[in-house]
Amino acid sequence: MHPAKATAAAVTTLIGIGAATVAAARYAGAAALKASPRRPPPGDPGVTVHSTAPGRITLTRDLTTLQSGVYGLEGTGADGERVHAVVGPVLEEVPHEADTVVRRLKRVTLGSLEPGTKVRLTPYVHTGDPGSALGLDFEHTDVMGELGALPAWFVPGSRATWVITVHGLDATREHPLNVLAFLHRHRMPVLDLAYRGDAGAPRSPDGLGHLGDSEWRDLDAAIRHAVRHGADRVILYGWSTGAAMALRAATSSSVRHLVSGLVLDSPVLDWEATVRALARARRTPGALLPLVVRAAQGSTGPHGDRLSAAADPDGLRVPTLIFHGPADTVAPWGPSRALAHARPGLVTLHTVPDAAHAAMWNADPAGYEEVLRRFLTPLM
Repeated sequence: MHPAKATAAAVTTLIGIGAATVAAARYAGAAALKASPRRPPPGDPGVTVHSTAPGRITLTRDLTTLQSGVYGLEGTGADGERVHAVVGPVLEEVPHEADTVVRRLKRVTLGSLEPGTKVRLTPYVHTGDPGSALGLDFEHTDVMGELGALPAWFVPGSRATWVITVHGLDATREHPLNVLAFLHRHRMPVLDLAYRGDAGAPRSPDGLGHLGDSEWRDLDAAIRHAVRHGADRVILYGWSTGAAMALRAATSSSVRHLVSGLVLDSPVLDWEATVRALARARRTPGALLPLVVRAAQGSTGPHGDRLSAAADPDGLRVPTLIFHGPADTVAPWGPSRALAHARPGLVTLHTVPDAAHAAMWNADPAGYEEVLRRFLTPLM
């Protein structure tokens, strides 16, 4: 081939490869930010049910099935129907094969756990609504946000300080049900919010999640709703991106003076690190990850700067409790430690060593709730 033609062909090839790479990065960035309720966390391939017996279930042995605590077990049965159960501690004393683990089977909520069923451990212990899952009286209500009506569950209580709960990444309003019975026992009214992108809520204008950067305005609307309906003050309780939303509302809302405390579970405080983790969960090649972050920023804006501003220790004005730990592969806990270190009189970090993202309660429900009780008591 003539040298000039060879050079032109090589350049054309490189341009084509570059364009394809950019297109792939854009696709991966959008995929990472699309809401996908109950999407498996990064690196979780699922496990197999080997057998069940009264009060017991045998699963494939791996790091997830060996986690201590109480978890939901989710999968799809042979008939295509959703399967949900609740498992408790590992029963090491029960005889089992070396490649399996036996856990306490507390209950089967949906479907049937047949041998061979593929399942995964999840933070969801309850399914349904506060009535069907916990037997609590509650109301369906709508919070009017800037995009339209946001569905919420309201569980009444006798106190004037309300708790507004807000779920996180790839989750639903069912996740906060883990602590709803605890909050109800302490007579705290609870508003469990669905926000933009959730089932029944308005769609985000671009169809993407913004890791709390725009969603926090739905939480701002929930604060106003609570005050209009009798709350004197509110405590914002968020998981994952819901925790980022809570932090942003507490520092940026024009009604932030009504916020008397924050509970942040597995907070997303490093936007870029979380986008990378979500992209890895979609099996994006490592070499593309820097481009994926840039593509996500180009699609939705420079969230990192705004999230960093919200997490500025000098901007925090209310008592804050953070549940987080080093095993979180979605939201690094370094920023949580830094925030607690910078404001030791205002921010309390409760470290949960081996818990996965947004599963801090699951690892030790009793211990978690005792820490929560001590924090909330003076704010009630």
